Amino acid sequence: MSFDRAAFADKIRRSMEHLNVDPAEVITGTGIPEERLSSLRAGKADPTGDEVLILADFFDCDYKFFISNERLAAFEETDSLYRKHGSLFSKTDRRAIQQFLYLCECESWLWTQSHHRSDSFAFVPRGTNYKAQGHAAAKELRAHFKYKDEEVPSDVFRDLRRLGIHVFRRKLENSSISGVMIRHPEAGRCILVNFDEDVYRQRFTAAHELAHALMEDSEFNVSLSKDGSNLVEVRANGFASHYLVPPTFARAILSSVHAWNNASIVDWAKRLRVSTEMLRISLKEQQIIDSNTFDQLRGVRVPRDQKVDPEIASESGRSRERKLSLLQRGLSMHYVNECLEALDSGQISRARAAEMLLIREHEMSEIKSLFTTGGAQ
Repeated sequence: MSFDRAAFADKIRRSMEHLNVDPAEVITGTGIPEERLSSLRAGKADPTGDEVLILADFFDCDYKFFISNERLAAFEETDSLYRKHGSLFSKTDRRAIQQFLYLCECESWLWTQSHHRSDSFAFVPRGTNYKAQGHAAAKELRAHFKYKDEEVPSDVFRDLRRLGIHVFRRKLENSSISGVMIRHPEAGRCILVNFDEDVYRQRFTAAHELAHALMEDSEFNVSLSKDGSNLVEVRANGFASHYLVPPTFARAILSSVHAWNNASIVDWAKRLRVSTEMLRISLKEQQIIDSNTFDQLRGVRVPRDQKVDPEIASESGRSRERKLSLLQRGLSMHYVNECLEALDSGQISRARAAEMLLIREHEMSEIKSLFTTGGAQ
């Protein structure tokens, strides 16, 4: 099959639109001369192998995307996403979304190579009460994972991966965005959690986006931190709250607390790793506290410096700083280990591992040493 210049040119155009970059930025970022880039964008010339690699690096995607006449990756989904919510995403956030989708594609490939087996779970909403649907879905999924009635999930991110869902955390400039769920045509369900939120809120957001992934057929969903009127969001909130703090636990354990005050709600929020606001609402819904106590606890917060990210909880010093920088770059410790295992087994080259980790090849030695010495959580 001959190379399709028009398709290649269209991919460049749409990539520029998605990242909101102009030709001058592409020229500066790639080093491709203006006249040459114009020819490629017009479909008047075939790219060299180096140009394909350079463009793929600039646009944060697999080089195979540019040389295939058919491969469209997540273009259709991101087209629709930005048509509907484009104003929410800054140029920096669009780059974050692009890298997030690239990581999902890479992890999907790794899962194929390692014969990753995903749990089969489906939930069909019943009735017309959206909040009740969320509660029912949480109950059924907990049963699917064989959680005991009073057991609280310790790692919601692991649960998502068990279901074959790719989940990554990445800071977004728009702090009003809690999370994004996209159905990738190749990688499947992908969830991005805003790393700018505190770590307790991130757990809730992951569970919230899981509800969207389980109960909706939409190509994508953008959850805003203050969007409580939408019934679909109400359902997702109901799912997340009952999944993280099941009613049986609330009735059996939380109802025995002698007095609910500022100290006790902070203490239990830290134990459960949920926000005091979510816990306050759960206590009210289970009639463990009355309206007066509910109001008195409004605004109580766990100090942010007391909330430790579980992926680096046991780290200190230089190791903690380096792993935190990887988290901020959008990489989970789980994903880094997946890449290193593929490298050690000979499935990928050192250069490819660096690409998949969004780093330069010369950084690989430090990454390997960091995870070999300190381990990953």
